[in-house]
Amino acid sequence: MLQVHTPGQIVILNGTPRSGKSSIAAVIQNTFEGVWMNLGVDRFMQMTPERYQPGIGLRPGGERPDLEPLVMIMYQAMYEAIALYSRLGLNVVVDVGHHDGYSVPRGILPNCVRILKGLPVLFVGVRCPIEIVMERRLATWHVGYTDDGSVPKPVSLWQQSVHVPGIYDLEVDTSLLNAEECADLIRKRLEEGPQPTAFQRIDGGN
Repeated sequence: MLQVHTPGQIVILNGTPRSGKSSIAAVIQNTFEGVWMNLGVDRFMQMTPERYQPGIGLRPGGERPDLEPLVMIMYQAMYEAIALYSRLGLNVVVDVGHHDGYSVPRGILPNCVRILKGLPVLFVGVRCPIEIVMERRLATWHVGYTDDGSVPKPVSLWQQSVHVPGIYDLEVDTSLLNAEECADLIRKRLEEGPQPTAFQRIDGGN
């Protein structure tokens, strides 16, 4: 049996929809040394039955309190899978949008942090100004501003909620850097340090 002594590296890309996370994840998979598995939110949504959609991709706003207990379990399952892959020596890139904007606080991120305790995790904040997010929504989904010209409330809620508490090892801005440049910054941080500490700080140093 294959003996694995070194766990695989985990890179978690956290940001709003259309912030550029998936593009960065693809560059990491295609260009970083070693095997990189993508276990992000889109993959888990694809596995989720239609009647439970959007599942783990449930947006801020507390619109589906009936789904929230299931969403908590789905996040646990996703992070347990991430931990398993890492312990088997596979690197993992995760594109996700963490928030706690549910009908009641759910504390999902701290719970996920504890699941990966002891494993090498780089937590990356993927930031993008809301104007650029709106441009990308129009280009990709052909949906944009409301009739009065304002940003739709769900988009505003994502922008407000996804970077709370805002504790990261590295932050990138996809309005200033393309996916390759963002991936290069991530590669440099992994190679040169300092040692990532964001997950320990989110967990209160435990």
